[in-house]
Amino acid sequence: MAEDSADGHRAGETGLIIKIPEAEPVVGGWRKEFDSAAAVGIPAHVTVLHPFLPHDRISAQVLAELGELFSAHSAFDIGFESFGRFPGVLHLAPAPEDRLRSLTSAVADRWPEAPPYQGRFADVVPHLTVAYSQDPSVFDEIEADGSDRLPVTARVASVHLLVFDGTVWHERAEFALRG
Repeated sequence: MAEDSADGHRAGETGLIIKIPEAEPVVGGWRKEFDSAAAVGIPAHVTVLHPFLPHDRISAQVLAELGELFSAHSAFDIGFESFGRFPGVLHLAPAPEDRLRSLTSAVADRWPEAPPYQGRFADVVPHLTVAYSQDPSVFDEIEADGSDRLPVTARVASVHLLVFDGTVWHERAEFALRG
């Protein structure tokens, strides 16, 4: 597959995310400006696993297995009370993290050929990306603007499978958590 976006995503690439629409009023404008994922159809979210299997490997059996896997996990509430930083990345930090980590581990254990972030990180830290920049003052400005609008709370009741078509990401399936 050829690279089809400035971010290096390829047509047919997939990912599993938890949408967090409750965060959009706080970070949506900043994401549009400083997170290219927003421009290609990815809403405010926490990644469960990216990249997942290539789209041409997503069969009815894989969809059924994902449904079973996620339905074994209970729905839960999370909160985003503060911003955090990785090198070049500003994010909202979810709490608690353990249930999010459990979802990622479950998928990665079932499909070891699709490790989170292609295995680039020893510890995958759940987060909601707000902005990419090498200028710390950008992050300072965003934090000053958004801190008084935190916390954001959300109910995690499903996981979404997204597919990149070479231009934008589309939802392929939604998998409900138990309860």
